Parts: sequence; structure tokens; C-alpha cells
Amino acid sequence: MYTPIETYRGFVYPSSIDHVGHMNVQFYTARFDEATWQFLAQLGLTPSFLKRNQRGAVAVDQHTQYKREVLAGSLLHVTTELLALGRTSIRFVHRMYDSETAEEVAQTEFVGVYFDTEHRVATQLPAAVHRCANAMRAAHVSMSPDLGDTTEEMIAVT
Repeated sequence: MYTPIETYRGFVYPSSIDHVGHMNVQFYTARFDEATWQFLAQLGLTPSFLKRNQRGAVAVDQHTQYKREVLAGSLLHVTTELLALGRTSIRFVHRMYDSETAEEVAQTEFVGVYFDTEHRVATQLPAAVHRCANAMRAAHVSMSPDLGDTTEEMIAVT
């Protein structure tokens, strides 16, 4: 198990509200996307690192649950928890909260692949990413067996 970290904090403006009076799904997705970039940076996969090394991070699977309406004027924050790290893939979950009530309002789980942008194929994650991930392990489960490459079996990138 890994320790969740905060990866986003923001405010819901009226322009994010749809015809039914709550935040439109595109704005949940945008906030989760911003949280993803912050999370990847915590693992050492910053935008400048990716560009310099002709690498990218591509989403191959995403599942979102909307748990409660979010209205204009709401304060939000997102925490992110690494679930598994494979040879070329990463699985993590974002949880979005109402910052005033601490109630979870949505969550999304991603599987992403580390990608060679020149050759257009999945490629091995740098060892430094695995070291950063190990530092995120929750202290109380440090004796748990390593998940290894279990996520690799879920991914087929051609």
C-alpha cells in the first residue's frame, strides 16, 4: 500500500456548472488530469524530463465514479495513491474531496503507460521512478510483498 498525497487544490467557478446545476463531467476530468501531472512529477516524470527524453505518459484505462454533486463555490482537493507500478505501466487512483466537509465527491482510477514518443511504443520506466514509488509506500505495510509487474498483464500496447 502507498501513502496518498495531495495533488490538486482549487475552487469551482460558475462557468464549470452545467444545465442541471452541478459541475460538468469535463471539469472533473480536467482536475483529475492536472492532479495526474502533479503526481507524475512526484515520481520524477516531470514535463521537462519527458520532453528531454522523448517520453510521454499515456492513459490506457480510466474508470470514474461520481459520488456527490459539486456546486459552484465549492472548494475541492484531490489526493492520489499509487496502486501498482509495473515495468512500463502505472496504476493509481485519484480521490476528489469537498475541502470544507472532507466528503469524497468523486474518484477515478487510471492505468497509464510510459511511452517512447519517437518509436511510439511502451518503454521501461526509469529506476528512479521505482525508487520514488518505494518512498511512497505506507510505513505500516513495508513488509508486504512487492506487486512487481502485475499491472503489465493488464496492458497490451502495440
